[in-house]
Amino acid sequence: MIAFIPGLFLLAACSPSDPTKSTLISSSGGIANATATPGTMQPSSDSLHMMQPISGENVQNATETKGGQLLDFRMADDIKVFELTAKPIIWPITADVSVTAWTYNGTVPGPMIRVTEGDTVRIVLKNELPEPTTIHWHGIAVPNAMDGIPDVTQKPIQPGETFIYEFVAKPAGTYMYHSHFEGDFQVSAGLYAPFIIDPKEPVTPQPDVDITLMFSEMLFENGKTFAAMPMAGMEPNYFTINGKAFPDTEMINVKKGQLVRLRLAGIGQFVHPIHIHGVPFKIVATDGHPVPEAAQLTKDTVLVSPGERYDIEFIATETGQWMLHCHILHHTTNDNVEPGGLMLMINVTD
Repeated sequence: MIAFIPGLFLLAACSPSDPTKSTLISSSGGIANATATPGTMQPSSDSLHMMQPISGENVQNATETKGGQLLDFRMADDIKVFELTAKPIIWPITADVSVTAWTYNGTVPGPMIRVTEGDTVRIVLKNELPEPTTIHWHGIAVPNAMDGIPDVTQKPIQPGETFIYEFVAKPAGTYMYHSHFEGDFQVSAGLYAPFIIDPKEPVTPQPDVDITLMFSEMLFENGKTFAAMPMAGMEPNYFTINGKAFPDTEMINVKKGQLVRLRLAGIGQFVHPIHIHGVPFKIVATDGHPVPEAAQLTKDTVLVSPGERYDIEFIATETGQWMLHCHILHHTTNDNVEPGGLMLMINVTD
C-alpha cells in the first residue's frame, strides 16, 4: 500500500502478520514518528536511528572506482602492518546511481587483505565516521581480545580514535572483515571487505583466475541512501557484486581451458542462489575450510546465505559470454527494472 499523508510519504505496506504496523519516511528522508495506532507499539528511538539516511560531514566523491583491491602493507620487524580508515564517501554503484556509503579506505568493498597462513598481521584502524565502530574478522581464529565485539572484547572505537588489531593469520581460507557495531546499519552501509589467507604450502593445481565476489544490497530512494534491511519499508532496491550493480559489475575474462576459482561471499542480509550458465562447478571449500575431493559436490547453482563463503572451481570449456547471476530474479533488477543487480559476465576466449 502506498498512501500520502500531509508532510509524510508512506513507503511500507502493513505487514500481513500485523496489519496495524507501518513505516513512515518523511519528506526530508528520515523515518517519521507517527502517532501510534491504539494497541500497537511505536518504533524505539534506537530503531529510528538505524532507519535514518546514511550520512556524514563533507562527504567526498570516491577517488577509486573498484573495490576489494589488494591492500599494501609495510613491515615492522616480522609483522605485516596494514592501515585502514573508516570514512563516508559517495560511491557509484552504476554509471547513473551514486550512493552514500561508509567504507574502509574509500571503496566498497574495502581493500582486500591477503596474507600467508602464519603471518603476524597488525591492522591500524582510524575512525573518521560520525559514529563509533569496530572490526570483526569473520571466520578467522583470532584471540578473543581482537574479535571486535563492542563492550565485550573491546570498547567501541569513537570518532577520531585509532585502534590496533594484531593476530596470527590462520587458518588458510576465504574470510571477510566487517563492522560489528550496529552491524545492521554499518555493514549494509558498506563496511565490509575480503580477507584471504593463503596456505603455507600451495595447493595444486593452482587456479589461473582467482576472483572474490561479495554479494550485498542497498536502498536508494529520492536521492538518499538507507541501510537495506529485511523489514517492511527497508527492503533493498539495488543489489551489488563487489559494490556494483549490473551492467557496471566487472567482466571476468578467462581463456578457454583455464581453471577458474570464484570465492563467493554473502555479506548482506539476504540469501542469493548463485547460478552460472554454461558450465558446472565443484565446491572446493566452504567458509574457509577445504572440502575433501571425494565430498566435493558438482553443481550449477549454490545458495549463498549471509555470512557464508563458498570457493567454487570450474574449467572454462566453451568460448562466449556466460552469465553468473542470482536466481532470485528480483535480485537481477535495479530499482525494479531488469536487467541489473546481481549479474555479471564470464567472458571466455580462445
